[in-house]
Amino acid sequence: MKQTKKNKIITNEIKDKIIFKIEEAIATSKKFASKKFDETLDVIVVLGIDAKKSDQQIRGIISLPKMPSKKIKIAVFADGDDLKKAKDSGADIVGSEELVDKVKDGEINFDKCISTPGMMPKVSVLGQILGPKGLMPNPKLGTVTNDLSSAIKNIKSGQVEYKTDKAGLVHAPVGKISFSDEELKKNIVFFLDELKKKKPENSKGVFIKKFFITSTMGPGLQVDSTSVM
Repeated sequence: MKQTKKNKIITNEIKDKIIFKIEEAIATSKKFASKKFDETLDVIVVLGIDAKKSDQQIRGIISLPKMPSKKIKIAVFADGDDLKKAKDSGADIVGSEELVDKVKDGEINFDKCISTPGMMPKVSVLGQILGPKGLMPNPKLGTVTNDLSSAIKNIKSGQVEYKTDKAGLVHAPVGKISFSDEELKKNIVFFLDELKKKKPENSKGVFIKKFFITSTMGPGLQVDSTSVM
């Protein structure tokens, strides 16, 4: 495969560097980031789990110390007084059975959705529609709740959702390249610390085996775990 000019430069820059200190990795990611848009910096963590076992799969949400500001459109499935509560708390779309029907008809004009526990029996029929899009309300993610105000506030603040894939890896965005080096480092350390708390009881040995950071268009860089511990 023919390398682009940028890829050749990156290859020459990092060819002798296998593992980076966290500060070096962040600086290198920034160096090769696009000047045309603000790239996202992701962390990829290799976990010491058996991803085939359901009780070792990890999923959660987290609010990082520094969050990127973005407009997130939220829909809330509720009824009765909860409809007004959701609207007053900042929900963009609210509804009960009629909202369920709209989604059934393919009208999905929101980025995230929340449901009260009482509405879930009706919302559950949308599993095949919302599930593949990662939009299905889930109590583990705080999106099936009676505390609509807190759930809406948390999502609007830009919470990060993460989960293990089939290979036992966790991918998560930890900021924008425009963030300061210190802000990115703080977010990465915070995320890893929270991830450690999720270690399954039956997962033996080293939990965080190794991790990498990569910007949207940049190279994947392995980071020395001792530089963030």
